[in-house]
Amino acid sequence: MNRSGLLLCVGFLLLASGHCASAQLQVDSALLAEINQIKAIDNHCHCLPSGGDREAHWREEEPLGAPPYPAVVRLRVDNPEWARAWAALYGYAGSGVGSESARPLLREKLRRMRQLGERYPAWVLDRAGVEVALVNAASLGPGQAGPRFRWVPYADSLIAPSATSLQTVAGDLAVDRLPAGLSGYTAGVVTPVLDRWVKQGVRAVKFTTGYRRALNVTPVEFAVAEQAYARVQAADDTVAEKRLLEDYLFRYVCAEAGRLGLVVQIHTGNGVGPYFDNSGADPGLLEPLLNDPASRETNFVLIHGGWPFHKLAGAMLDKPNTYADFSAQTFYLSTQALAAVLRDWLEWQPEKVLFGSDAYSDPNTPLADWEEKAWLMTTTAREALALALTGMMRDGQITPARAVEIARLVLRENAIRLYRLE
Repeated sequence: MNRSGLLLCVGFLLLASGHCASAQLQVDSALLAEINQIKAIDNHCHCLPSGGDREAHWREEEPLGAPPYPAVVRLRVDNPEWARAWAALYGYAGSGVGSESARPLLREKLRRMRQLGERYPAWVLDRAGVEVALVNAASLGPGQAGPRFRWVPYADSLIAPSATSLQTVAGDLAVDRLPAGLSGYTAGVVTPVLDRWVKQGVRAVKFTTGYRRALNVTPVEFAVAEQAYARVQAADDTVAEKRLLEDYLFRYVCAEAGRLGLVVQIHTGNGVGPYFDNSGADPGLLEPLLNDPASRETNFVLIHGGWPFHKLAGAMLDKPNTYADFSAQTFYLSTQALAAVLRDWLEWQPEKVLFGSDAYSDPNTPLADWEEKAWLMTTTAREALALALTGMMRDGQITPARAVEIARLVLRENAIRLYRLE
């Protein structure tokens, strides 16, 4: 073999050995033990209140149920990882996730729900090691009182003015129809609604715009937006005019949120359903908004960290007003894959990274519902964080003390500072 060939072989061997070392990296057990003691702040979840009619959709003969569309591997009801959540929540001692083992578990879950009543949602947080959950919902319900449950209302109705949206957000405002002009709408509806939310203890609002259209929210002059508003009122608007008005109001809400001290959460990256338009939810489309001087006083959170555009989302954390959580990545990705994402971010801007579970419910997933997701995804986050920080310690980038400090930042301190939580 000539010299060039020998060097090439050595290079491949070194590359392979490095890959194997990375793949076989063992988490630092002392670090993981420290991380497991940290009470987390869940930046983004859809936890349900107690009560409701969930039980009406659950059948003991089919205790695992089925999601409404093909789920990713970790969300499938036959994922063996659910057994870990069942053990922590309901005392399950087995390892299988078949229907036979699930039937008594479903009965036990129902027993605990009924026995605990309004204490049930907080009990679930306790089991998951979560101190505070920021709940994205139309409203909070029984068992979701502060300070452990913080409401994050949807802001979408504010940027699509109509008689229906007005009913959704108006509440106790003395407004029974859309104001005559755009200034009347912003001053008489949008700002008062945001102000009312602040007085109710709200710390953030959320946009789900990426589910309806692309996130490139362009600057629009007031005169143009006012004309579009008039056409919307007359039900004579085009899709283009509706979008112009949306863009204007989106930026107005963001600016007002900053003035009032509200954080703006925006769904970025992959979304619910097999036909979601990922390209339209690329967080890079938001950069003109985030860079706009009118938005500099507003803090934004890229919900889900833009995955699969997580590299770009990580680079965007350089912006002083931009944060990212890794909610949903906790179930899109394996623990190892999530650790790789986190390491990229933590080597860049650890003070801008937030934990989120995205725990949610489907109508018929009795034992893979928000409770089980809250436990499993919080546990996944802790393990992935420990794995990423172990790698950074091994490579001499951080000390063990700094690793614990970063873990506390990600799991709670960054959120406490951002949302001004007591």
